[in-house]
Amino acid sequence: MSASAGIRLPAAPVSHAGLLVGFSGGLDSTVLLHLLAEDESVRRIGLRAIHVHHGMQPDADAWAEHCRAACAALDIALEVVRVHVDPASRLGPEGAARQARHAAFAAALGEGELLALAHHQDDQAETFLLRALRGSGAEGLAGMRPCRPFHRGHLWRPLLDTPRAALLDHATARGLRWIEDPSNADDRFDRNFLRNRVLPLLRERWPHADAALAQSARHCEQASDLLLAHDDRLLAQVREGPASTLSCTRLRALEPAQQARVLRLWARELGLPPLPESGLHRVLADVVGGAPDRQPHYAWHGARLIRWRDRLYAQSSPSALPADWSFDWDGAAALPLPDGGRLVLEGMDRFDAPVRVRPRRGGERIRLPGRAHSTSLKHLLQGADIPPWERGRLPLLFTSDGTLLAAGDSLISDRLQRRFAEISARLVWQRG
Repeated sequence: MSASAGIRLPAAPVSHAGLLVGFSGGLDSTVLLHLLAEDESVRRIGLRAIHVHHGMQPDADAWAEHCRAACAALDIALEVVRVHVDPASRLGPEGAARQARHAAFAAALGEGELLALAHHQDDQAETFLLRALRGSGAEGLAGMRPCRPFHRGHLWRPLLDTPRAALLDHATARGLRWIEDPSNADDRFDRNFLRNRVLPLLRERWPHADAALAQSARHCEQASDLLLAHDDRLLAQVREGPASTLSCTRLRALEPAQQARVLRLWARELGLPPLPESGLHRVLADVVGGAPDRQPHYAWHGARLIRWRDRLYAQSSPSALPADWSFDWDGAAALPLPDGGRLVLEGMDRFDAPVRVRPRRGGERIRLPGRAHSTSLKHLLQGADIPPWERGRLPLLFTSDGTLLAAGDSLISDRLQRRFAEISARLVWQRG
């Protein structure tokens, strides 16, 4: 890409449908925006910017106006997005602002677009130190990745190898104007404390401290990638059925360190909150290693790992369907369920007559294909290896005269199965 005042942006690491620049109006994002604006190839593909208005500073409105003027001068479209940051969030003010900002980026990013952020070498050094002080492993110490998948596209940090001093020299030489955020001087925030007090002291003794710490992050990134490839293979070995289920026997056969890494990867793949270190020990000792005739579990931040028989199940919303809920459904459109799941009728436009959908209430019976008489649904569910908590979420389908046609999509009555077979239709229960 462009070369200017000694700063050369690398080529975009992936093909993309356009660039969206996160533009705060500060020094770093101002330099990045100008460098990209000077590149005609970027202009041809498409270049636009987004400014996230956190409303946390008295001058926040003025900052948004500054960004509008800067983008107008460069003939770059700018979207200003206002977000709410909860100051009482358990993430802290910095974490809550970051979460809100990334949610705004995700909503604005188009299909196949590249989100460009202006993190630089000094930021990477700070991140490495912060995570080291929190006891992070190789994945955490890898710091910020130069490029990674992000919602409908990718997140790219083209300045990650560039020191902040080079950005300042560039901006000064070009006469660029930028915003100085007064909160950056507040040493109550961990990152500011490192930036303003710790790193300057380190540089007195080791002038290249930032570059060395960033290099360590790159080494950790390489090690992390190798470990993750190995963890992927181990996770595949211990899966049991659906993605949200593991075999306890196979998991216990791994080395203790491997068990912990597999659990972390599994939770991350399922979109669950990161497992705390103390939680990992409890899961391995009390849940995976618990008595097989119990249902030990571990819960954290709205998620839960629970053992049933020899399997470990992951849940993010284990609530049952409301006992008094019911709905008359014709099958023409997918039916949203109260727990976030859906019922979908595939292969036919609609049922021959609407069906009543409701949860279990006890005493239900169903006649399965090949059987002369009906069977207790309770006994069938016990024999079908369906966990007890799943049975409370099970949507049942009834005819108008109360005949049970289906329990979820795994127990289909003889009557409904014969109709499905005639036209190659099926019922799909998508769990929430």
